[in-house]
Amino acid sequence: MKLMGSMGKEIVEATGGNKDVSGLTFYRFIIDSLPVAVVAVSSDLKITGFNPWAEGVTGYSAKEAMGRYCSEILQCEKCKMNCPMRTVLNRQKPIVRAETTIRNKYGETMPVRMNTAGLFDNDGKLIGGLTAFQDISYLKALEREKANIISMIAHDMKSSLVIIGGFVLRLLNKGADFAEEKQQKYLKIIKKEGNKLESLVNDFLEFSRLQTGKLKLNFSATSLDEILLELFEAYQASSLQHGLRLELKNEVALPIIDADADRLRRVFTNLLDNALKFSKQKGAITITTQETDQDIIVRVIDEGVGIDPRDIPYIFDSFHRGQDKGKREGYGLGLAVVKTIVEGHGGRILVESELDKGSVFSVVLPKDRKKDSIQYLPNTSE
Repeated sequence: MKLMGSMGKEIVEATGGNKDVSGLTFYRFIIDSLPVAVVAVSSDLKITGFNPWAEGVTGYSAKEAMGRYCSEILQCEKCKMNCPMRTVLNRQKPIVRAETTIRNKYGETMPVRMNTAGLFDNDGKLIGGLTAFQDISYLKALEREKANIISMIAHDMKSSLVIIGGFVLRLLNKGADFAEEKQQKYLKIIKKEGNKLESLVNDFLEFSRLQTGKLKLNFSATSLDEILLELFEAYQASSLQHGLRLELKNEVALPIIDADADRLRRVFTNLLDNALKFSKQKGAITITTQETDQDIIVRVIDEGVGIDPRDIPYIFDSFHRGQDKGKREGYGLGLAVVKTIVEGHGGRILVESELDKGSVFSVVLPKDRKKDSIQYLPNTSE
């Protein structure tokens, strides 16, 4: 049997052939183990193979699906017109790749990425087809979130510009008639909105560099002790305003490393900002350092609300803002930038969290960076 795909025993039974059962058992084991839904059909489009992942995606058991028409089980958007399986079986194309939707057993529609190919015997005779597909609901949601966030950034930029323009116009037209106190008030508002606009522009530029993979690192001798002490002193006032206690525990001096000091400062600033944002009053934020044989580990520990376990696998993805995103500020870019910068140093970032108890973010940086390491950061948008 010449296979462009196989479902092992089921296909042998469907084709009625006495084939190499041991070889097909191996194929069956592989396909049953794949984290992709795989469905095999006969030449008349009846299902002859249905792997465990297909059961999970569609909601149908293999027993329920076997022998039924694939259009009845998958209810693919393309079934009525441009059916990928019919296209393959009619030999119009050897392989069809498409993004479409299917409907599961419970009537829920989900977007999928689908690949369909023909199934041939050893003589080259077409005996059926094979389709493999993945649920891409998360990717589609991320695309929508990305579009929404770009729109939000543009809207916030416009709002700041309108406010700045309005107050500048007042000062130009009637500035001489205003008391100095009122002029100062207007200037402070303009400055505040200008700072906000600068931050938005920086976020947008950071997003653009992440998309193109051109966030460049400038390496030089760097003292993590100096960076952390500087940030510790800078965040004391903010911590007190939030009713929090900020602690720095780094009794042993850390070695100088080859790093981009400005980018690492951005990493720890982001982690501290998040700790402040999600901490409970009268709690503590603790920065600790640890040196191992190969690495330096900096931990930012808070006693805040914690992270929903459902969010932990995605918190470093661009635009991900969590299950309660409606209540959160920001654009979901901060931790994506943090991860990209840390990995650009040859390091890694880890997170441990428990709801209502707090989170620990650990930045692991190598003490000796490989001199031939890539200085342009990887594209994290895919």
